Amino acid sequence: MLFYLCKRLVLAVTIVVTAVTLLFLMIHSVPGDPTAILLGPRATPEMKAQLYQQMGLDRPFVMQIATFFGGLLRGDLGYDVFSQRPVAEIVFAQLPYTIGLILLSILWAAAIAVPLGCYSAMQRNSLLDQAVGVVAVATIAIPSFVMAVYALLIFAVALRWLPSIGAGNGFRDGLIHLILPSFAMGIGWVGYISRLVRASMLETLGENHIRMARSFGISEWRIVYRYALPLAILPTVTILGVGIAWLLSAAVFVEVVFARPGIGALLVQAVNTRNYPIVMGVVVVTTFFIAIATTLSDLINAGLDPRNREKV
Repeated sequence: MLFYLCKRLVLAVTIVVTAVTLLFLMIHSVPGDPTAILLGPRATPEMKAQLYQQMGLDRPFVMQIATFFGGLLRGDLGYDVFSQRPVAEIVFAQLPYTIGLILLSILWAAAIAVPLGCYSAMQRNSLLDQAVGVVAVATIAIPSFVMAVYALLIFAVALRWLPSIGAGNGFRDGLIHLILPSFAMGIGWVGYISRLVRASMLETLGENHIRMARSFGISEWRIVYRYALPLAILPTVTILGVGIAWLLSAAVFVEVVFARPGIGALLVQAVNTRNYPIVMGVVVVTTFFIAIATTLSDLINAGLDPRNREKV
């Protein structure tokens, strides 16, 4: 298990370095003069040259990325060109809002979808199974930003049941403000996870050890949750780890729609103002977050099924 962990960590570091390098190149190839946006139309050539030097844009690309990785090894993500505050301080101040939104979306979606998928597999081709399938496809097909807009209009504007914007003050108020955004992000995952659990459960229930358990007279519910579910849940754990990237992209739209703080809203603002240090800081932190999430999902899979330890 330790050797498998080392392999996964090496792979995660390789992914982070590759992703940051590609995104660094993409960001610096975006058209537009960042100094003209930052300083305004009345900026003199001397002011633009000074800002270019301050941001390090006057150096070759290789030197820029080498300097960036050197600072990254020291935990230095640079400084915001507007406030001159450390980028790491700004990004990590917004990160808890996005992590809370993602975790709550995953938790309530999985808590509903896993039992629903198990029950659909046990009641295969029943009326409930067919109804769950129809609802699952419908929720998967609706984008998260569309769901966010309609949830906002129905539950916040028309019914006035829930707050519409902001993150709230305090723990209880913060949870109330998370209901609508997490609903918009997690509803599609209920259908997706339930279909995945159902398909995996049907395959697992046909294996020999399940037939043997039935021959001993063990109850069907105990067979499903004690013997079948730990194996059937493996694809779901993998998908949830990979789905962190999708949820981070969905958080950008959801945070903008609900006017919530978070790294998604911070990224949109930084891109609009060509604030390269903030953009790169958000990219690095989210890439690390995705790499950690996928590594944890692989480790959980390896713990549940030792055969996965032979895979990289």
